[in-house]
Amino acid sequence: MDSPQLNVGLIGYGIAGAVFHAPLISTTPGLRLAAVVTADAGRRARAARQHPGAALLPDTDALWAAAPDLGLDLVVVASPNRTHVPLAATALRAGLPVVVDKPLAATAAEGEQLVRLAEERGLLLSVFQNRRWDGDFRTVRQLVGSGRLGRVHRFESRFERWRPRLKGGWRELGDPAEAGGVLYDLGSHLVDQALVLFGPATRVYAELDVRRDGAEADDDSFVALTHADGTRSHLWLSATAGDLGPRFRVLGSQGAYVTHGLDGQEDALRAGRTPADPDWGVVPPQRWGALRAGDTAEPLPTLPGAYQDYYAGLVRALHGRGPAPVEAGDAVEALRVLEAAQRSARTGAAVQL
Repeated sequence: MDSPQLNVGLIGYGIAGAVFHAPLISTTPGLRLAAVVTADAGRRARAARQHPGAALLPDTDALWAAAPDLGLDLVVVASPNRTHVPLAATALRAGLPVVVDKPLAATAAEGEQLVRLAEERGLLLSVFQNRRWDGDFRTVRQLVGSGRLGRVHRFESRFERWRPRLKGGWRELGDPAEAGGVLYDLGSHLVDQALVLFGPATRVYAELDVRRDGAEADDDSFVALTHADGTRSHLWLSATAGDLGPRFRVLGSQGAYVTHGLDGQEDALRAGRTPADPDWGVVPPQRWGALRAGDTAEPLPTLPGAYQDYYAGLVRALHGRGPAPVEAGDAVEALRVLEAAQRSARTGAAVQL
């Protein structure tokens, strides 16, 4: 028998809400985008055009008041980082499961408080770590798990951009409460991926630099992790890279895997495509990575990107048919690493975890 449709309230209609969450929610079987919250009139107009069946609300007070009439089953927090904790806590206290866009919080302590609150209320709390479903990362995960590379010694991962001028907005503010800068914006993804692949980190070293004129938050950073199993992860995060390095370079005892370029799902979503379109997430052969060993190189088909699998997993979890697609506790562990990176950058010394 089919399960009842779940009604979702989405808080925020900036890039996270409009480009990622709303299209994925609206194309996931079993979910209905019931409400969108944004104080910006232009964004409300955009939401009305793109999702005419959703109620448009000016603030979260209106969402909580309307929740019983809307029959809300889930709240998605896609607002600025500094609002993640208070909004998620309010939703949990109202008896509603919550998805929070990454990062879960500005500090691990705040994240732990949310996890405890969710456990006390017996409610799902998950974090939207969508890049676990990047096609290239899915391919790396399969390769590492298969043992085809042998014992992995070093995992190199880059999320680099060329943005020499500031764009403005809260992500570039220096106030720690904003959880801005590339460490939190991009590092939340890369640290999560490294921990998924190789388990807990025991040592963290970082260099967090501010390169652009007028910038307040880090925009060119490097983080090195030593995992409990001995693997080393080297992570580059930058808005000032005039030449982009390999997206992944995985070095093992039996060979290496190298791939360039970012997963294409974000660009597809920005262009108005959705997972309901044919060939969603498919990577053309010219963009495949390669298995390498000395002078030999073998192209390896990249697994399709599958952001839709996050929300499909969420539907199963909410109906009691599986775990959350990303456990909030994983995000807390990543936050501990990010905080250690900040301490390392301040002192110039590695931090033991």
